[in-house]
Amino acid sequence: MPDDLMDGRIVVVGASLAGLRAAEALREQGFTGSLTVVGDEPHPPYDRPPLSKQVLLGVAPADSTGLPMRRDPEAEWVLGVRATGLDTLGKRVLLDNGESLPYDRVLIATGTRARPWPNPAEAALDGVFTVRTREDAAGLAARLDAGPRRVLVIGAGFTGSEIASACRERGLEVTVTERGPAPLVGALGGTLSKLAAVMQRNHGVDLRTGVTVTRLLGEKTFTGVELSDGNQVDADVCVVALGAVRNVEWLADSGLAAGPRGLACDAGCRAFTMYGIVTDDVFVAGDVSRFPHPLFGYQLLSLEHWGNAVTQAEVAAHNMVNPGPLRRPHLALPTFWSTQFGLNIKSVGVPTYSDHVVIAQGSLEARRLAMVYGYRGRVTAAVTVDMAKSLDYYQHLIETGAPFPPPPGAADRALAAEIPIPSDVPDPSVLSHGPTVALTGYLPDRRLTVV
Repeated sequence: MPDDLMDGRIVVVGASLAGLRAAEALREQGFTGSLTVVGDEPHPPYDRPPLSKQVLLGVAPADSTGLPMRRDPEAEWVLGVRATGLDTLGKRVLLDNGESLPYDRVLIATGTRARPWPNPAEAALDGVFTVRTREDAAGLAARLDAGPRRVLVIGAGFTGSEIASACRERGLEVTVTERGPAPLVGALGGTLSKLAAVMQRNHGVDLRTGVTVTRLLGEKTFTGVELSDGNQVDADVCVVALGAVRNVEWLADSGLAAGPRGLACDAGCRAFTMYGIVTDDVFVAGDVSRFPHPLFGYQLLSLEHWGNAVTQAEVAAHNMVNPGPLRRPHLALPTFWSTQFGLNIKSVGVPTYSDHVVIAQGSLEARRLAMVYGYRGRVTAAVTVDMAKSLDYYQHLIETGAPFPPPPGAADRALAAEIPIPSDVPDPSVLSHGPTVALTGYLPDRRLTVV
């Protein structure tokens, strides 16, 4: 590594939202050295949230989702090339075209990919889709334009629910299957998930909970599914929305603490080795990272959040070009939003890090509310439904470790009448969908045998 941190060679692996924002931030910080960005897709970085919203609704083409550059990062873009390995001793990124890129510091921002249907032959049927890339969304949108008789969505997390909402807005018949007890239960807990179930059914969704899809039917073309309860659903299109897979396989021989839940790092975005030793030349940001947060018991968090990718990328870039005393931690609160079935849902904090909830404003009946989550007597999260302006108040309560139940403040009625109830956060193993915020413990995924 050069003595001057503003010089040298930096490679960013992942032409993603996090990769782009990190590259921009490196130049804003004053980095003048060589900067290379590697991406396995042929496109420059683009925005993924619109893919399951505007693109599927047909109001925006998939190729219109490119991310604007806040400034020219003056980088060499290596697109359509996949990273296959990281030689941390020789400091080289290995590529699938046989070449390698030397580096002094590397940022890993490889994100996630859609979890595929586990049976490859069934997944290959015409009419079976996942939604992660521009091509995925464009292909599904074209199929929806053709007016299928019924769309079947497997998994009722945020992505699956947004896809179902887009289909109903198009006037298409939709069946949603979910292994858990309700939509969004893995992200929001049992109380709010009941509202999500009511909203889906009120909007005409054929919602099947507590069941799994055991088989996709069809010879070459998808025709329907068999369910674990013995029923069969006929459909022309199947969307698999089972959550995300972290893109870490290429790091298998790197010696880093990379596993199915992501690449572990410290609060300064420096990657850990599998032995728990922090590195000084390998950094990580975005959906692929697992990082500790002091407000949530220092557990390592895995997030699939747009805002987290941006803020963590900026912290990582800052720390890559500044010496130890000037480095700063990534302490931003997780935030998330979704629009579906006419509702605007926003969250701050970690709802799954809770034991009780209380409705602080509004009501389930009114379908407009603010729900506050607590863990061991402290506020840890809040979720609003069509009441987003209240979220800043609850964010302050989380950041200051305010007691739970919260005191009156943003509430539009006395909290004394509200009794906290269990948050009813399920075990992720009983869900079809993957939570967008996951608590992943304190240790690297790998279990070592010391000889």
